[in-house]
Amino acid sequence: MAHARSPTGEHRETTGRSAICTAPSALEPSISWDHEGESFSATWFSANDRPAPKKVVLVDDRLTADAAMRYASRGIAMLWQGDYHNAKQLISAMDRRLSATQTSKSSKKEQDAGQKFYAIRQARAHRSRMLSLVLVSLTFENSEHAAQLRLARSPQVAEAITFAYEQAKDFAGTQAVVSLQELSGVLSAHQWFLNGVNVPALGATIHPRYGTFMPTRQEYVQLVAQAPLNGAQLAFDIGTGTGVLAALLVSRGVKTVKATDIHQRAVDCANQNFARLGMQDDAHAELTSMFPAGQAELIICNPPWLPGSAPSTLDAAIYDPGSKMLLQFLRGLPKHLTEDGEGWLIISDLAELLGLRTRELLLAAIDDAGLRVVEKIDGRPTHGRAHDQSDPLHAARSKEITTLWRLKVKA
Repeated sequence: MAHARSPTGEHRETTGRSAICTAPSALEPSISWDHEGESFSATWFSANDRPAPKKVVLVDDRLTADAAMRYASRGIAMLWQGDYHNAKQLISAMDRRLSATQTSKSSKKEQDAGQKFYAIRQARAHRSRMLSLVLVSLTFENSEHAAQLRLARSPQVAEAITFAYEQAKDFAGTQAVVSLQELSGVLSAHQWFLNGVNVPALGATIHPRYGTFMPTRQEYVQLVAQAPLNGAQLAFDIGTGTGVLAALLVSRGVKTVKATDIHQRAVDCANQNFARLGMQDDAHAELTSMFPAGQAELIICNPPWLPGSAPSTLDAAIYDPGSKMLLQFLRGLPKHLTEDGEGWLIISDLAELLGLRTRELLLAAIDDAGLRVVEKIDGRPTHGRAHDQSDPLHAARSKEITTLWRLKVKA
């Protein structure tokens, strides 16, 4: 047995395996800590590009939520050595304290919808940073080099780790460290991937990979299902994500769909879904920014609906900094449409209701791109948050409308 010093200065016994690891590759981000006068390091895993913490202490089941909050507030990460479920309970206790603090602050301020939105974003970013500082070790010591959590009552994580972390597939080290908060999200996402998301308009399930936008909101899919195709045989799907809209177009009779995305995991996800649906000869996704080469009779895009920074890759499907993707799509649309082709822009007015973007800006962008509106097809959201009166943004969400804008090039 080896002895480690607890955050309170007391000595405790722990198995030596938590502190034994090979040095990570210079090409991989790493995390390091001191133990009994020696320095140790391991590879840092983060599927959403969160940087490795610079300060780390070893902790166990005796760590209180208040002590954990003090560590986190100073940016000190806690490498957990105790029971897995106790670590989960610690994060829950920290979350309750953070939520109570935020509720107390917000109740003292009069804020409009936009101010509430930014306050909520700041609070969530702060919460995520704090909770991400509880860490766990992954070992890769068995013959298959599959990831294991060496904690009491820990779940099997090997398949989920391989699913979410590209570097885990041929990991050469023996130990890696990951945020427990992120690992919980990975385990949940893996279950969504295995079970799939039912898409009634498609009559099939879509299997989302980690980091791709899940089609659990059905109103935008339903809009694409009902808009007139006018005999289109070639379509482009810009920012395809899981490929759900491209697959829907194929199911409606479009012979060829070329899908694009700037994230490799989205491209892989879409192509895997096309193969599952038997559409691999009709739809294909490629890694590129915006449009594929050539012109199409129909070009669709469901960009992120909210202007704002995307602090992690997981936020890129929700936030569009400066409405960059929206404006880039509109400006590039005319030269990629055939003479009588149509562009379909699918977007919610939530940004307008929150005061983050105006309808006038959207209409001006359409006009400046040399486009005209043929038709607006509206749909109201049916997801639970639209009816959740406890949501701080309920006033805006209850009025939200998602619109499919049918666009053509001006004569």
